[in-house]
Amino acid sequence: MSFDLRIKKRIGERSIDLTMSDSAGLVALTGPSGAGKTTVLNCIAGLMVPDDGHIAIGGRTLFDRASHTNLPPEARSCGYVFQDSRLFPHLTVVRNLAYGEALASSEDRWIDLMEVACLLEIADLLDRHPASLSGGETRRVAIGRALLAAPRFLLLDEPLASLDPARGEQVLQCVERIRDELGLPMLYVSHDAAEVARLTDRVVELPLAR
Repeated sequence: MSFDLRIKKRIGERSIDLTMSDSAGLVALTGPSGAGKTTVLNCIAGLMVPDDGHIAIGGRTLFDRASHTNLPPEARSCGYVFQDSRLFPHLTVVRNLAYGEALASSEDRWIDLMEVACLLEIADLLDRHPASLSGGETRRVAIGRALLAAPRFLLLDEPLASLDPARGEQVLQCVERIRDELGLPMLYVSHDAAEVARLTDRVVELPLAR
């Protein structure tokens, strides 16, 4: 599977222009604050529409301005872990996970809830509500919910942001297990050079938007 992107998008006074072609595995997207890294993820996920260009993942076109192709988010087989996690506060952890699982048809599922809970070390959190979780626990549950939707690739938007070193290390180890044990293609946004160097040597730098 490969990431093949050419995205042009204007946000207010800023203009984002990214061309990227890389065989998938774990690819890091880096750049300074304000460069538009989250905007790129939103365009890939179908939450924003580029002004021009194309987006193809694994040879499957998700967006192409020239051919007027623009698949809706639910048809993109994309798992997205937002920086603020976005768990449902009124649902327990297990019900948040089950929500992700319900997004995938039974024939498309390649991992089950308890496998995810074990992989991400969140089995002891299943009966708790998000308000009682630490930041690191919240991120791991959000990753689990994304995995249970049976994605073909995963987008991670600064999953270590605002975490202390100990909790950040737990999340980082989970990302490494997904990379090594599941082999799921990931586009990983970060501005931390040491974090990126630990995960991958495949890095795409997005310059500051003009």
